[in-house]
Amino acid sequence: MKTRTVRRSRLVPHTVDGRTEMVLDHYDVEAPTPPRDWDRIVLTAVTTIAGLIGAACIVWSTASIGDLLARVVTPPAAYAAAVVFDLAWISCMALEWLARYDQARARLPRRAGFAALAVAMGAVGVHGWLSGWLVIGVVGALVSGLAKGLWTVVLAHHAKPLDDLTQQWVDAQRARAGGELAMVSVRRELARARAAVDAEEETLRRTPDPTPDTPEDEADAPETPELPTVSGPMTIADAVRTALSSGISNPDAVLRYVRKVADANAKEESVRRTLRGARSAS
Repeated sequence: MKTRTVRRSRLVPHTVDGRTEMVLDHYDVEAPTPPRDWDRIVLTAVTTIAGLIGAACIVWSTASIGDLLARVVTPPAAYAAAVVFDLAWISCMALEWLARYDQARARLPRRAGFAALAVAMGAVGVHGWLSGWLVIGVVGALVSGLAKGLWTVVLAHHAKPLDDLTQQWVDAQRARAGGELAMVSVRRELARARAAVDAEEETLRRTPDPTPDTPEDEADAPETPELPTVSGPMTIADAVRTALSSGISNPDAVLRYVRKVADANAKEESVRRTLRGARSAS
């Protein structure tokens, strides 16, 4: 059995000048060497090959489609647009890789990837046909098809579909997390709306009167008698006499004063009768 030297560490007490501290002690042990994981090595090699083929496919398609588009636009713009044809289906494959545990979510990017691949292969074939080399155009189009086919097989090997019950549990957890994430945006929106309302109300409270009273207006305004202060409990009659002595003679004003200082439920007829009696007595 093959072995290998493995360095490990452990805490040991170490004393210097009477003070003990726990320090790391490094030591070597002989551990069995695990066998090579040839499955992982082969899968890594195939994935690397697929990546190299994808890069070569991008170069070939870009050169072919770029030359096709350069017939009507400037070469820089033509080749920049040509890159989009292959990057579209490669991006769809990346999304399919991210959804490798959820076949339902991977279905849409897989179909979109094949649609984008068909467009790219058609463009390469058209370039060969217009150049007078239809066979070369067909063969060149197959380069993208082979790259996509290889990546489809690799992604299928990497995919780990979940069973139905586990998939439902994952969907429920994803929906709950998505709802919480959506509520963050909703709460932020509500906070902005409340802040705008508070600012508007604060502005309205602090806005001065657009037509303030001028000294001339104050001089022309009729003088309003100042209500007398209350020094203790008062009856309706006392309140009526106090109002008259303070210059309040309007029956409605007297009624309001009586209800304020004497009896909040004072009847209007009683107050008016008391007011007439107070006037006749004076």
